[in-house]
Amino acid sequence: MFRRHFNRYLGLLGVQIRTSATLAMQYRLDFLLKGLMSVFWLGVTLVPLLVVYSQRQSVAGWTWPEALVVLGWFSLLKAVLEGSVTPSLTAVVEGVRTGALDFVLLKPADSQFLVSTARFEPWKLIDLAGALGMLIYAFSYMQRWPRPAHVLQALVLLVVAMLLLYSIWILVVSASFWIVRVDNLQYLFGSIFDAGRWPISVFDKVLGGVLKVVFTYVFPLALMTTYPAEALLGKLEATHFALVLVGGIAFAAVARAVWLRAIRFYTSASS
Repeated sequence: MFRRHFNRYLGLLGVQIRTSATLAMQYRLDFLLKGLMSVFWLGVTLVPLLVVYSQRQSVAGWTWPEALVVLGWFSLLKAVLEGSVTPSLTAVVEGVRTGALDFVLLKPADSQFLVSTARFEPWKLIDLAGALGMLIYAFSYMQRWPRPAHVLQALVLLVVAMLLLYSIWILVVSASFWIVRVDNLQYLFGSIFDAGRWPISVFDKVLGGVLKVVFTYVFPLALMTTYPAEALLGKLEATHFALVLVGGIAFAAVARAVWLRAIRFYTSASS
């Protein structure tokens, strides 16, 4: 039973990806321009780090290549966010407002899966390649490479970090079932997420350490960027690894419950 359902949804995912790729390639010049803009913004992402480390050797105990590992991880997650999560779930807000979500709910498949895989932005693969390039350069600069166990640990945390990112975005989008416009929440989400480019220890003394607590337990940026980077560097504590796993499962469970409650609340724009 499980295998049949898994294969079914895997096939649906393949259809969604092929459709998104076909639509993106219809306008090849637009595809090229967006790809070039991705390269440009990837370069812009490096500027703050370059400015800070041109003045000092380390920041909050993090050297330049170590901080670059965090930035590379942040860029990787941002590519996932802007390439798959945001395009799909942003359409939900408009669907709730216009009633177009009705067509999704009538389909014989899980509504959360359908809205979460509705659209992909293929050019964000450039950002993904750039993020991997940052990680390779950082370890090359340090003249050492992560051990296989550390890589495996980081890959596990990558899955959990993506789950955290997706779950928080689901919570934001679910608010559209009760609030007419959630644009400000979306912008706030993006602005807060940008802080994930810095190691969490940078916020130790900001507002008496309050920001560090917020970015660890409320909006878990540390769980999404710093801890996975520490795993690659071989610095991650066992308690932090457990915290990421528990945090990912907890946020996913809450997001699923909120989504199901929101669907029950939904009455369609035509009702």
